[in-house]
Amino acid sequence: MSEAVSEAALQQRVAELETRLGDPWDAANPLGHAAILAADARGQVPACAEALLDEAGLNAEFVPAALGGRLVRADALARILRPVFRRDQALGVGYGAFSVLAGASVWTAGSPAQQRWAADLLLGGGRLAVSYRELAHGNAFLRDEFRLSHQRGTTVLNGTKRVIINADRAQGLVVVCRSSDAPGSQAHSTLLLDRAALPAGRVRDLEPYPLVGMRGCRMTGLAFTDCPVPDDSLVGEAGGGVHLALRSFAFTRSVLPAMVLAGGDTALRTALRFAHQHGVGSRPLARNPQARRTLAGAFTDLLICDSLSLAATRAANRALGITGVYAAATKYLLPILLNDAVHELSVLLGSSIYVRDGEFGIFQKHVRDLPVTSLGHAGAAAALSTISPQLPALARRSWSTPDGTDHHLFRLRAPQPALDFTRLATFADRDPLCAELPAAADHLQHTPDTAFAAVLRPLVGHLVAELRRLRAACATLALLSRDCLANPQTYALADRYTLLLAAAACLGVWRHQQHGPDQFVAHPAWLVNALLRICTRLGIGPLPTGAPAPEDEVFTELLRRHDEPTSFDLYDSPLAAG
Repeated sequence: MSEAVSEAALQQRVAELETRLGDPWDAANPLGHAAILAADARGQVPACAEALLDEAGLNAEFVPAALGGRLVRADALARILRPVFRRDQALGVGYGAFSVLAGASVWTAGSPAQQRWAADLLLGGGRLAVSYRELAHGNAFLRDEFRLSHQRGTTVLNGTKRVIINADRAQGLVVVCRSSDAPGSQAHSTLLLDRAALPAGRVRDLEPYPLVGMRGCRMTGLAFTDCPVPDDSLVGEAGGGVHLALRSFAFTRSVLPAMVLAGGDTALRTALRFAHQHGVGSRPLARNPQARRTLAGAFTDLLICDSLSLAATRAANRALGITGVYAAATKYLLPILLNDAVHELSVLLGSSIYVRDGEFGIFQKHVRDLPVTSLGHAGAAAALSTISPQLPALARRSWSTPDGTDHHLFRLRAPQPALDFTRLATFADRDPLCAELPAAADHLQHTPDTAFAAVLRPLVGHLVAELRRLRAACATLALLSRDCLANPQTYALADRYTLLLAAAACLGVWRHQQHGPDQFVAHPAWLVNALLRICTRLGIGPLPTGAPAPEDEVFTELLRRHDEPTSFDLYDSPLAAG
């Protein structure tokens, strides 16, 4: 296996970036929480932040290795960006996330010349910006779009888009625009434009769009007026913009939430730090069981999020047919879990939740930033619209017959194949993640009787029964037309399906670490807590009574990671001292 994808090399790259960023709690650190909050109050990121990432050559992480960069695996990219998102989500989104979004379309369907140009731009420290059509990726705040037309033998671009991250400072523009009045999915095309080559009088920057969160992120827009575009600007096929977007989303919809969950890490760490120093409700943390349950629950939610994102990004690496569905499920569910977790944690801070500076002000910033990084309600609707049409076929072809599981989706530090953008798929042929539910149920029947096993068996039994109910409900959708699938009924079914995927991912991660070095992940305490929380969201039961208290062991692990300190995700990675 090449050094570029080895676990040792990946850990080293993560550690080097974490070391460069330094101790976040050091008031003198120019990239610490104090400096980030001061810059946020000015609507900026710290002046030295992007220079540091430039020096680290972070843009190379967004370029495929075949083009001279370091992008080899989806899961690896997410892990490498987490130190940045733990520090400042506006920095993570503004510096790199949207270059990742824009680049995905070029790496998926761009010509060799387009790929070479985009790669050289990023490797030279430049930026790509992307504008999708309404609802395609949830970044359309207003109902506006671009239109491509032909005038007197010239192809021109018109229209405005009010919110495009980095539009005013990106040399490369990936633009999805309407190119036909025909109905259906063949009416949009994708362009790659060199901003410097466009006539200055035909493209205009719009004023920054004011937002409560992500204030340091450059959210401006563009207006095109009869702007001529070169003949070689088309990415992929004419009219293929929607299909190309869906293919690239099979990568971006899993990798971006996997980065963003690091913001939940900082929110949890800040809430725990506050509770440890000041207590909760006039009681020390050690004498407040409700506060400990809340903290352990938020930690568990981060592990649930990371388990699902791991399976989804690994599916992209392995070019599974269901990759697009898993990515959409990740895009939909992770913002819900993260925002709910941060809301529950906010109760622990009391009135300090409103403080925007000082030692704990960073919590309030993440409260504001997380909903924006999730890309809003439109993103959730688009994700469910991707999942819903696949449910009837999955009910017939996959859930009704035993699928094989895929252990490669779950083993944390195992080698992975290189990501091939041209093989990203959106058609669900089989569902190896859901297959983990009956496989885990069978596994538990052959494990020794322990207190945790006695709880896990009925929990997994409930989840398997829920999958059977989902299969029966989705099988009835087969008689509906495709146009009828995006409705409240199918959205509700898709929502339940994402929770079952999350439960299956947790079971897979736990089951396939039993002989590995990650002892806490191999222990059933966090898994029991995770499945209890997922079953509660699903409203299924009755849940086991007289079970061991998994929160105690989860909370003990949380304290260890806080004190060392290490990350609150599956990887338990060392952090800068704090």
